[in-house]
Amino acid sequence: MKTQDPSVTLDPADLIDFDSLLSPEELSLRSTVREFVQREIKPNIAKWYECAEFPLKLVPELAKLGLLGMHLHGYGCAGRSAVDYGIAGAELEAGDSGLRTFVSVQGSLAMSAIHKHGSEEQKQEWLPQMAAGTAIGCFGLTEATAGSDPSSMKTFARRDGDDWVINGSKRWIGLANVAAVAIIWAQTEDGVRGFVVPTNSPGFVATVIEPKLSMRASIQCEIELTDVRLPASAVFSDVVGLRGPFSCLNEARYGIIWGAMGAARDAFEDALAYAQQRLQFGKPLAGYQLTQQKLVDMALEINKGFLLALHLGRLKDKGALQPHQISVGKLNNCREAIAICREARTILGGNGITLDYSPLRHANNLESVRTYEGTDEVHTLILGNKLTGVPAFR
Repeated sequence: MKTQDPSVTLDPADLIDFDSLLSPEELSLRSTVREFVQREIKPNIAKWYECAEFPLKLVPELAKLGLLGMHLHGYGCAGRSAVDYGIAGAELEAGDSGLRTFVSVQGSLAMSAIHKHGSEEQKQEWLPQMAAGTAIGCFGLTEATAGSDPSSMKTFARRDGDDWVINGSKRWIGLANVAAVAIIWAQTEDGVRGFVVPTNSPGFVATVIEPKLSMRASIQCEIELTDVRLPASAVFSDVVGLRGPFSCLNEARYGIIWGAMGAARDAFEDALAYAQQRLQFGKPLAGYQLTQQKLVDMALEINKGFLLALHLGRLKDKGALQPHQISVGKLNNCREAIAICREARTILGGNGITLDYSPLRHANNLESVRTYEGTDEVHTLILGNKLTGVPAFR
């Protein structure tokens, strides 16, 4: 397994001096997170992946780095820029998608929902704990028969006096069995509403989904909600309809644009190092034209993917990022990242199917990343609608 000197600032895939586009503060953040990944994640990820273990012990460390809700302001959050958040996500996913996904579920989904739509009491109760890593959150939107079409969700919340009572189920909910609080989206008589649900509420049960072939160093669950009774103060009072969850999904989708390229870059670096050392027919694999073509094609897409991520991040920081532009980044970078990781595996030959090297692990993880927060098909239709003005979802 390769080890990379974190003091090296120029990435092997960087053909365009990408670093010149980043500020000293952004470069410093990248170095800090990269050093953490090199020290804490890279030496252990093969074991965690093989054993299907999420390293909960790293949560306090992620909090100390200011990575939990890092793009949110106030309530103990770091208040960093969208570009900062993306840079951190890329470095975490270079370690493993499961670690970047944890930060996304915690910050871009659960914390973002409370920050955007919660009452001041909800914010004060939960956000400082979540930023400090002493409370983990989850985000319950997807159901077994309501993935790409959340409007068809069956989970229902009814009024009972001043209380709400929720019944239903959610599937593929990250971190639910270790979470202290769940953001649950449910149908009501008035439309879809969001609820802040302590997971110790009677009737709330989270069950880990296993075994998995992807995202093994992470946690996904099924949630059953049986007569979960909540006070009136549990509901998000200012948002009705899918605008609420979609505003959070766009935060997570933005992070994926960066994260996928982090995984691709790490796979490329493994393949490049291997090609330079592995001898075949008397010379390194890197000396063969077909290998160089693979490496060049991968590097070009990594450069383009990071340029796209940075451009969208700068737009986001100016408040000018449009939803369809997030779809451009999510669709393109996930699709290219999977192709890069698969191609990197071919350079490794048979050794590439072992956990000594990262490309196939990254490719397997990216099958999940490509699916969640909007499949290729969903983002294609979003962009098709933008181009033609004709919605083709139904």
